[in-house]
Amino acid sequence: MDDLLKGLSSFRDDVFPHEASLYRRLAKEGQQPQALIISCADSRVMPETITQANAGDLFVCRNAGNIVPPFQTANGGVSSAIEYAVVALNVRDIIVCGHSDCGAMKGLCHPERLGSMPNVGAWLRHGHAAHSIVCQAYPPDIDEEQRVRAVAMENVVIQVAHLQTHPSVAASLARNEMTLHGWFFDIDCGSVLAYDGQSSRFRDVADSEPIPVAVSGRAEPHVVPEPANLAMAG
Repeated sequence: MDDLLKGLSSFRDDVFPHEASLYRRLAKEGQQPQALIISCADSRVMPETITQANAGDLFVCRNAGNIVPPFQTANGGVSSAIEYAVVALNVRDIIVCGHSDCGAMKGLCHPERLGSMPNVGAWLRHGHAAHSIVCQAYPPDIDEEQRVRAVAMENVVIQVAHLQTHPSVAASLARNEMTLHGWFFDIDCGSVLAYDGQSSRFRDVADSEPIPVAVSGRAEPHVVPEPANLAMAG
């Protein structure tokens, strides 16, 4: 705690004076974040640092395993954060960010280790499909590190799919007002891979190229057929 207290003092005395005008504007005008980022609660993964974002740039939701539970009527913190970001803050980009050496993904690979953490085990069931994919569709002889990495990447894709079950997100996608992103952060080298929905692969994020997108909004809205057309189709 001593280091944290020193950090608070340093922010107050050294950092805040240089950013005072930004914070005054945010206090007066409110927040208008560029994106919602759903990342792992792992202390090594800091979305604002990875993206070099300023205060007010990101609406951040962190939890074990960067999980997005499929929508249900029961209230939940992640669901509420998504709804608020989309409806109240008018966010148009949502990022699910997984990472290497993820403890939650190790728990998915070894559920027997979660016996003393029943809440964690129940939470990670939302990522069970990622583990199933790796067990059934990947070579059986991959080593432990590769397995955890593969599960973490597949989990990002699964959670992006879960995002689309949320009404506010689904409606925004239908209006072509929303883009979903899947990122994977490599802790040891500081690089970010982005999921390309068209090629179904994670790709390097290059400065000279547009960032790969997991899911884009519809280019055109669906058209409901006229009654006569429906009758002919039957």
